[in-house]
Amino acid sequence: MTDRNKLVTAAFGTLVGLMMTAGVASADHHEKNEQVKCYGIAKAGQNDCGSAKHDCGGKAKTDGDAADWIYLPAGTCEKIVGGVTK
Repeated sequence: MTDRNKLVTAAFGTLVGLMMTAGVASADHHEKNEQVKCYGIAKAGQNDCGSAKHDCGGKAKTDGDAADWIYLPAGTCEKIVGGVTK
């Protein structure tokens, strides 16, 4: 194996490792920073997760759908017109 191949393999392994830890850190982030689900304010295609109408984040079809939500810091949702925490 050449030095270049070793370097590419090491870089790829590092990238995969970082991607795997980013998912874990993202899940922990919402719990540690007191994030809440805020319903009714997500823009079309900008929701954070699935709802009764679809199963994935980014699938909201209309702005402000009451079933779609985004994560916001605790206390912020109530300050936004149309925002509710169910």
